[in-house]
Amino acid sequence: MPQSEVAPRNWFFPITGVAVRAMGAYVPPRIVPNEELSSLGCDADWIVQRTGIHERRRADDAVATSDLGAMAARVCLDRAGISARDLDLIVLATMTPDSPSPSTACHVQRLLGSSAASMDVSAACAGFMFALVTGMQFVKTGASQNVLVVGSDLMTRTVHPKDVKTFPLFGDGAAAVLLGPASESQGFLSVTLGSQGEGAPLLQIPAGGSREPLTAQAIEEGRQYLAMDGRAVFKWAVRQVADSCREAAARAGVTLADIDHLVLHQANLRIMDAVARELGIPMSKVAVNVDRYGNTSAASIPLALEELAQSGKLQPGHRVLMSGFGAGLAWGTGLFVW
Repeated sequence: MPQSEVAPRNWFFPITGVAVRAMGAYVPPRIVPNEELSSLGCDADWIVQRTGIHERRRADDAVATSDLGAMAARVCLDRAGISARDLDLIVLATMTPDSPSPSTACHVQRLLGSSAASMDVSAACAGFMFALVTGMQFVKTGASQNVLVVGSDLMTRTVHPKDVKTFPLFGDGAAAVLLGPASESQGFLSVTLGSQGEGAPLLQIPAGGSREPLTAQAIEEGRQYLAMDGRAVFKWAVRQVADSCREAAARAGVTLADIDHLVLHQANLRIMDAVARELGIPMSKVAVNVDRYGNTSAASIPLALEELAQSGKLQPGHRVLMSGFGAGLAWGTGLFVW
């Protein structure tokens, strides 16, 4: 990865007095197993060996990112026992917006029948962590009482079907959390957000923006699809995530042995395994759903949290070490007391 003359800022800060009051998730019903991709030239065994992915979900063509987000949000609000009219703020993380404008959060607001202020956060696979910290700050300052944070992405539409090494990695999905005031013992004891823009070429969609508008030639060359230097991103992710997790725990005054759950962005099982080994955390404490959903970008961490909660494994007082990481390059890591 290109070396920056400016070291990334790794400042850590607490956000306590904020809790997750409810969660909800939604994934498209269509399951696409590895074997179904063999007609595209993808090897099912290679996919499992290199990524740990066995299947992923794919939305119908008529479904948009906001549709998935609204479905997850409805489940979340139902479980919380509140109406969409009670929301003060909606923060939605995505890298696959319905359209360049307006924000996808505004579409979700409309679908829910809410009047809350609504905005998108764009930090790719680190997006949920950025959105979560943003929403928690509004609650912490007293500006909001009920904040809905949504991670929603249609990642199957960002990859070229002929890219046999990248196409199998991604899936579609959404999840939402409702934030509200809580005791000072809950929330992030320590959290950080970071970026290294010089790594942008390692993981990007080159065309479709103001730098490189879509043209017939760009489309013919497939520049509207995700391009990734997989090996470089893998090495960066393992190092950056392990280092930030280690420091987040230390700043929170919690030993890694006392972590109840390690919830990482579900990019690749090999990355999660490598990070867990670096930290000395057994895989029995690592949330894993990449095998069933693939990489769902901003949806992956809340999907994993929602599954932990619904299984009964996530309990009040548990110490959850979570980290999202991806294009930007960007990351968000924190130690959260549930």
